[in-house]
Amino acid sequence: MCTGNSCRSIIGEALINAKFDGIKAYSCGVAPSGTVNQNAKKILEQNGIWDDSYYSKHLNEVIDIEFDLVVTVCDHADETCPIFPTPINKIHVGFEDPVTKEFNAFIDIYKEIEKRLLLEIKKALK
Repeated sequence: MCTGNSCRSIIGEALINAKFDGIKAYSCGVAPSGTVNQNAKKILEQNGIWDDSYYSKHLNEVIDIEFDLVVTVCDHADETCPIFPTPINKIHVGFEDPVTKEFNAFIDIYKEIEKRLLLEIKKALK
């Protein structure tokens, strides 16, 4: 989960779905932009993990799913994350927002999310 659900959380969703067997990730935003950032889509396509089912969505679209873990990837989402209907573990792994930067920033954030986020999720799900 992030604020706009256009970059970081979409990249995280795609990486989790590609790298973890038996785990289904969903991204969302507390104030979604309504679009996937084209640079985020491009980096996912270049890494062979883009799926046309990925889109920018509001938290309300996924809040009733029974999750094992909620992950926030930006400070604003961490601070405003609502209480879910059932008790759930939550972790925060923050990343800089690349939305206003050039494509190279998306390459860097992809690598950082892959390295840090996947490791923290493995730890949290043990």
